Amino acid sequence: MNESIVRALSGIVYIALLLGATLYSPGSFMVLFGVFMMIAIGEFCRLAGIKMMLPLITGIAFLGLFVFVIPNDSASANLCLSLGSVLIGILLLEDLFSKRPSAQKNNIVKAAQLIGYVIFPFLLIIKFPFLFEGKYDIVIYSIVGAFIIIWTNDTFAYIVGKAIGKHKLFERISPKKTIEGFLGGMLFAITAGYIISIYHDFLSPAHWMASAVILVIFGTLGDLVESKFKRTAGVKDSGNIMPGHGGILDRLDSIIFAIPFLFLYFQIIYYVS
Repeated sequence: MNESIVRALSGIVYIALLLGATLYSPGSFMVLFGVFMMIAIGEFCRLAGIKMMLPLITGIAFLGLFVFVIPNDSASANLCLSLGSVLIGILLLEDLFSKRPSAQKNNIVKAAQLIGYVIFPFLLIIKFPFLFEGKYDIVIYSIVGAFIIIWTNDTFAYIVGKAIGKHKLFERISPKKTIEGFLGGMLFAITAGYIISIYHDFLSPAHWMASAVILVIFGTLGDLVESKFKRTAGVKDSGNIMPGHGGILDRLDSIIFAIPFLFLYFQIIYYVS
Protein backbone atom coordinates (compact mmCIF):
# COMPACT_ATOMS: atom_id res chain seq x y z
CA MET A 1 0.00 0.00 0.00
CA ASN A 2 1.19 3.52 -0.79
CA GLU A 3 3.09 5.04 2.15
CA SER A 4 1.02 8.24 2.07
CA ILE A 5 -2.21 6.24 2.28
CA VAL A 6 -0.87 4.18 5.19
CA ARG A 7 0.16 7.37 6.98
CA ALA A 8 -3.23 8.99 6.38
CA LEU A 9 -5.20 5.94 7.54
CA SER A 10 -2.99 5.55 10.61
CA GLY A 11 -3.49 9.23 11.48
CA ILE A 12 -7.27 8.97 11.08
CA VAL A 13 -7.42 5.94 13.38
CA TYR A 14 -5.27 7.72 15.97
CA ILE A 15 -7.39 10.89 15.95
CA ALA A 16 -10.66 8.91 16.03
CA LEU A 17 -9.41 6.81 18.96
CA LEU A 18 -8.17 9.84 20.89
CA LEU A 19 -11.28 11.97 20.38
CA GLY A 20 -13.67 9.03 20.80
CA ALA A 21 -12.19 7.86 24.11
CA THR A 22 -11.84 11.41 25.40
CA LEU A 23 -15.41 12.45 24.64
CA TYR A 24 -17.07 9.13 25.56
CA SER A 25 -16.42 9.09 29.29
CA PRO A 26 -13.86 9.92 32.00
CA GLY A 27 -13.10 6.21 32.32
CA SER A 28 -12.27 5.65 28.66
CA PHE A 29 -10.19 8.85 28.64
CA MET A 30 -8.11 7.73 31.64
CA VAL A 31 -7.65 4.21 30.26
CA LEU A 32 -6.48 5.48 26.87
CA PHE A 33 -3.91 7.88 28.28
CA GLY A 34 -2.85 5.35 30.88
CA VAL A 35 -2.09 2.94 28.03
CA PHE A 36 -0.38 5.72 26.06
CA MET A 37 1.78 6.45 29.11
CA MET A 38 2.91 2.83 29.45
CA ILE A 39 3.80 2.67 25.75
CA ALA A 40 5.66 5.98 26.02
CA ILE A 41 7.62 4.66 29.02
CA GLY A 42 8.73 1.69 26.93
CA GLU A 43 9.74 3.96 24.06
CA PHE A 44 11.69 6.28 26.35
CA CYS A 45 13.51 3.30 27.87
CA ARG A 46 14.64 2.22 24.40
CA LEU A 47 15.81 5.75 23.56
CA ALA A 48 17.66 6.12 26.87
CA GLY A 49 19.07 2.60 26.84
CA ILE A 50 17.61 1.47 30.16
CA LYS A 51 15.82 -1.71 31.19
CA MET A 52 12.05 -1.50 30.97
CA MET A 53 10.63 -3.48 33.89
CA LEU A 54 11.28 -1.08 36.80
CA PRO A 55 10.16 2.03 34.86
CA LEU A 56 6.89 0.28 33.91
CA ILE A 57 6.27 -0.69 37.54
CA THR A 58 7.07 2.92 38.56
CA GLY A 59 4.60 4.22 35.97
CA ILE A 60 1.85 1.92 37.24
CA ALA A 61 2.56 2.97 40.84
CA PHE A 62 2.39 6.70 40.02
CA LEU A 63 -0.77 6.14 37.96
CA GLY A 64 -2.45 4.34 40.84
CA LEU A 65 -1.33 6.91 43.41
CA PHE A 66 -2.15 10.14 41.58
CA VAL A 67 -5.27 9.01 39.73
CA PHE A 68 -6.99 6.48 41.99
CA VAL A 69 -5.76 7.39 45.51
CA ILE A 70 -5.15 11.14 45.51
CA PRO A 71 -8.22 13.12 44.28
CA ASN A 72 -7.88 14.45 40.73
CA ASP A 73 -8.58 18.01 41.88
CA SER A 74 -6.02 17.96 44.72
CA ALA A 75 -4.27 21.32 44.37
CA SER A 76 -1.10 20.30 46.20
CA ALA A 77 -0.65 17.06 44.23
CA ASN A 78 -1.28 18.82 40.94
CA LEU A 79 1.21 21.55 41.85
CA CYS A 80 3.87 18.95 42.69
CA LEU A 81 3.32 17.18 39.35
CA SER A 82 3.40 20.37 37.30
CA LEU A 83 6.40 21.92 39.08
CA GLY A 84 8.32 18.64 38.89
CA SER A 85 7.67 18.42 35.16
CA VAL A 86 8.57 22.07 34.60
CA LEU A 87 11.86 21.62 36.46
CA ILE A 88 12.86 18.61 34.36
CA GLY A 89 11.69 20.48 31.24
CA ILE A 90 13.97 23.40 32.05
CA LEU A 91 16.91 21.04 32.57
CA LEU A 92 16.18 19.35 29.24
CA LEU A 93 16.06 22.76 27.52
CA GLU A 94 19.39 23.71 29.08
CA ASP A 95 20.86 20.51 27.65
CA LEU A 96 19.15 21.14 24.29
CA PHE A 97 20.60 24.62 23.82
CA SER A 98 23.99 23.87 25.34
CA LYS A 99 26.81 23.86 22.79
CA ARG A 100 28.81 21.47 24.93
CA PRO A 101 28.85 17.83 23.83
CA SER A 102 26.15 15.90 25.67
CA ALA A 103 27.63 13.99 28.57
CA GLN A 104 26.70 10.37 29.15
CA LYS A 105 23.69 10.36 31.48
CA ASN A 106 23.80 8.17 34.58
CA ASN A 107 20.83 6.10 35.71
CA ILE A 108 19.70 8.69 38.27
CA VAL A 109 19.46 11.39 35.58
CA LYS A 110 17.65 9.01 33.22
CA ALA A 111 15.19 8.08 35.97
CA ALA A 112 14.51 11.77 36.71
CA GLN A 113 13.95 12.43 32.99
CA LEU A 114 11.61 9.45 32.74
CA ILE A 115 9.52 10.68 35.65
CA GLY A 116 9.53 14.39 34.82
CA TYR A 117 9.45 14.16 31.02
CA VAL A 118 7.10 11.18 30.52
CA ILE A 119 5.23 10.00 33.62
CA PHE A 120 4.26 13.31 35.25
CA PRO A 121 3.09 14.96 32.00
CA PHE A 122 0.83 12.00 31.18
CA LEU A 123 -0.62 12.19 34.68
CA LEU A 124 -1.25 15.91 34.14
CA ILE A 125 -3.06 15.18 30.88
CA ILE A 126 -5.26 12.67 32.72
CA LYS A 127 -5.93 15.20 35.48
CA PHE A 128 -6.39 18.19 33.16
CA PRO A 129 -10.17 17.86 32.55
CA PHE A 130 -10.77 17.54 36.31
CA LEU A 131 -8.88 20.71 37.21
CA PHE A 132 -11.98 22.89 37.61
CA GLU A 133 -13.71 21.08 40.49
CA GLY A 134 -14.03 17.86 38.53
CA LYS A 135 -16.48 19.27 35.97
CA TYR A 136 -15.40 16.77 33.32
CA ASP A 137 -18.30 17.27 30.89
CA ILE A 138 -17.43 20.97 30.56
CA VAL A 139 -13.69 21.10 30.93
CA ILE A 140 -12.96 18.02 28.77
CA TYR A 141 -13.08 20.43 25.85
CA SER A 142 -9.99 22.10 27.29
CA ILE A 143 -7.91 19.02 26.47
CA VAL A 144 -9.68 18.53 23.12
CA GLY A 145 -9.03 22.20 22.39
CA ALA A 146 -5.36 21.78 23.32
CA PHE A 147 -4.99 18.92 20.85
CA ILE A 148 -6.79 20.88 18.12
CA ILE A 149 -4.42 23.81 18.70
CA ILE A 150 -1.37 21.52 18.57
CA TRP A 151 -2.60 19.85 15.37
CA THR A 152 -3.36 23.24 13.82
CA ASN A 153 0.12 24.48 14.66
CA ASP A 154 1.81 21.34 13.29
CA THR A 155 -0.20 21.46 10.05
CA PHE A 156 0.31 25.13 9.25
CA ALA A 157 3.90 25.25 10.47
CA TYR A 158 4.61 22.56 7.87
CA ILE A 159 2.58 24.28 5.12
CA VAL A 160 4.00 27.77 5.73
CA GLY A 161 7.52 26.45 6.22
CA LYS A 162 7.31 24.45 3.00
CA ALA A 163 5.98 27.46 1.08
CA ILE A 164 8.13 30.34 2.32
CA GLY A 165 10.50 28.97 4.96
CA LYS A 166 14.08 30.19 4.51
CA HIS A 167 15.53 30.78 7.97
CA LYS A 168 16.27 27.68 10.05
CA LEU A 169 14.78 27.58 13.55
CA PHE A 170 17.24 25.14 15.14
CA GLU A 171 19.15 23.43 12.37
CA ARG A 172 21.50 21.48 14.63
CA ILE A 173 18.64 19.35 15.95
CA SER A 174 15.81 19.71 13.41
CA PRO A 175 17.02 20.85 9.97
CA LYS A 176 13.52 21.11 8.46
CA LYS A 177 11.98 23.53 10.96
CA THR A 178 12.00 27.20 9.96
CA ILE A 179 11.28 30.47 11.73
CA GLU A 180 8.65 31.29 9.09
CA GLY A 181 6.95 27.95 9.72
CA PHE A 182 7.01 28.52 13.47
CA LEU A 183 5.42 31.97 13.14
CA GLY A 184 2.85 30.74 10.62
CA GLY A 185 1.88 27.86 12.88
CA MET A 186 1.62 30.27 15.82
CA LEU A 187 -0.70 32.61 13.91
CA PHE A 188 -3.08 29.84 12.86
CA ALA A 189 -2.96 28.23 16.33
CA ILE A 190 -3.98 31.53 17.96
CA THR A 191 -6.79 31.82 15.41
CA ALA A 192 -7.89 28.28 16.28
CA GLY A 193 -7.87 29.23 19.98
CA TYR A 194 -10.15 32.18 19.27
CA ILE A 195 -12.56 30.03 17.22
CA ILE A 196 -12.68 27.42 19.99
CA SER A 197 -13.55 30.17 22.49
CA ILE A 198 -16.68 31.00 20.48
CA TYR A 199 -18.08 27.50 21.03
CA HIS A 200 -16.63 26.75 24.48
CA ASP A 201 -16.76 29.91 26.55
CA PHE A 202 -15.82 28.47 29.94
CA LEU A 203 -12.55 30.24 29.08
CA SER A 204 -12.41 33.74 27.64
CA PRO A 205 -11.01 34.31 24.12
CA ALA A 206 -7.92 35.90 25.71
CA HIS A 207 -7.26 32.78 27.81
CA TRP A 208 -7.78 30.46 24.84
CA MET A 209 -5.38 32.50 22.71
CA ALA A 210 -2.84 32.67 25.56
CA SER A 211 -3.15 28.89 25.85
CA ALA A 212 -2.37 28.63 22.14
CA VAL A 213 0.80 30.69 22.59
CA ILE A 214 1.92 28.45 25.48
CA LEU A 215 1.17 25.28 23.50
CA VAL A 216 2.98 26.47 20.38
CA ILE A 217 6.12 27.70 22.15
CA PHE A 218 6.56 24.78 24.52
CA GLY A 219 5.15 22.25 22.05
CA THR A 220 7.80 23.27 19.52
CA LEU A 221 10.48 23.01 22.21
CA GLY A 222 9.13 19.59 23.16
CA ASP A 223 9.43 18.42 19.57
CA LEU A 224 13.07 19.57 19.55
CA VAL A 225 13.78 17.84 22.88
CA GLU A 226 12.42 14.55 21.58
CA SER A 227 14.37 14.99 18.33
CA LYS A 228 17.54 15.28 20.42
CA PHE A 229 16.70 12.09 22.32
CA LYS A 230 16.26 10.28 18.99
CA ARG A 231 19.39 11.79 17.49
CA THR A 232 21.40 10.71 20.54
CA ALA A 233 19.92 7.20 20.30
CA GLY A 234 20.58 7.10 16.54
CA VAL A 235 16.97 6.32 15.56
CA LYS A 236 14.42 7.97 13.28
CA ASP A 237 11.32 7.25 15.38
CA SER A 238 10.66 6.53 19.04
CA GLY A 239 8.64 3.44 18.07
CA ASN A 240 6.59 1.84 15.32
CA ILE A 241 3.14 1.47 16.84
CA MET A 242 1.65 3.91 14.30
CA PRO A 243 2.58 3.04 10.70
CA GLY A 244 3.96 6.11 8.95
CA HIS A 245 3.99 8.17 12.14
CA GLY A 246 6.35 6.34 14.48
CA GLY A 247 5.64 5.92 18.17
CA ILE A 248 3.49 7.49 20.86
CA LEU A 249 6.30 9.86 21.89
CA ASP A 250 6.57 10.99 18.26
CA ARG A 251 2.87 11.87 18.22
CA LEU A 252 2.61 13.34 21.72
CA ASP A 253 6.04 14.94 22.18
CA SER A 254 4.59 18.46 21.83
CA ILE A 255 1.68 18.06 24.23
CA ILE A 256 3.58 16.21 26.97
CA PHE A 257 6.25 18.90 27.09
CA ALA A 258 3.77 21.79 26.96
CA ILE A 259 1.11 20.42 29.32
CA PRO A 260 2.93 21.22 32.61
CA PHE A 261 3.24 24.88 31.59
CA LEU A 262 -0.38 25.01 30.40
CA PHE A 263 -1.50 23.23 33.57
CA LEU A 264 0.21 25.87 35.71
CA TYR A 265 -1.46 28.59 33.66
CA PHE A 266 -4.88 26.98 34.18
CA GLN A 267 -4.20 26.66 37.92
CA ILE A 268 -3.43 30.39 38.06
CA ILE A 269 -6.64 31.17 36.15
CA TYR A 270 -8.71 29.02 38.49
CA TYR A 271 -7.28 30.17 41.82
CA VAL A 272 -6.97 33.87 40.92
CA SER A 273 -10.39 34.21 39.31
